[in-house]
Amino acid sequence: MSRLRISAISYLNTAPLMWDLEHGNPAPVSSPFASVGRASSSFGAAASIAIKEAAAEFDISYTIPSACARALAEGTADIGIIPAAAYTTIPDLLIIPDVAIAARNDVRSILLVSKMPIEQVRTVALDNSSLTSMALTKILFAKWLGGVRSYVGMAPNLDTMLAECDAALIIGDPALQVDRERYVTLDLAEEWHARTGKSFVFAFWAVRRASLEGRDRATIARVFRDSRDHGLMREHLEEIAEEWAPRLGLTLESVRTYLARNIHYYLDPPCLEGLALFYQLGAEIGALPTARELEFV
Repeated sequence: MSRLRISAISYLNTAPLMWDLEHGNPAPVSSPFASVGRASSSFGAAASIAIKEAAAEFDISYTIPSACARALAEGTADIGIIPAAAYTTIPDLLIIPDVAIAARNDVRSILLVSKMPIEQVRTVALDNSSLTSMALTKILFAKWLGGVRSYVGMAPNLDTMLAECDAALIIGDPALQVDRERYVTLDLAEEWHARTGKSFVFAFWAVRRASLEGRDRATIARVFRDSRDHGLMREHLEEIAEEWAPRLGLTLESVRTYLARNIHYYLDPPCLEGLALFYQLGAEIGALPTARELEFV
């Protein structure tokens, strides 16, 4: 059977999700090193071997969120971390349960950056790396920030974006590097929570249904949940922070806080409620097609 092709995102916030896939399956999550999040229960030895073997059957490539979605839509990848919005446009996808890139309040890496007060903004440059953040921007303006603006999709270069528009949507690592004292900034996840009281789901693992034929679905789902749980162990978060802080020009504490507090890695009931509302409002304003029922591996 051919190896499953994974399309992953090359951002800091995905590093914990990729831990086992990049480092191999280390200690069980019942290790003395407690997880920052919820730890999985211990698993039988035979099942653990099966999971390790399954994890070895992947070919991984890295790109931006919108390209992950495109790879699944075109069939050049079997599994991808897709923007939540992409689920509404790509048929025959199944979601890996319980794993997400989400936020329960402020996220720090999804920012609207402006040269003026938000209410005065008339033109917005949208970072075309993520369909979800683009739709969220449109929802916030349409519902709560004074109505629809003029939107222009652009590559994520803040200087260029602000040279052409009043405000710019910046996501991922570039957003973490924005000097927030220099600009007016709006954290979109924080604004969403303030307006709705809901968590926000930016992305999750999705699998092409056809790619699962002849494979053990439960084992594949477990691979991705265990990889997340291992990545969130304190010692591994520290390794990630030590690698990424100099790469992004951030302090260790800033990276630690981002991974342990700002990003929520569980597709739990509050996140599913927020996701349902996002799909509903996105369809209402025409930013998204009507979402089909969520289907899980």
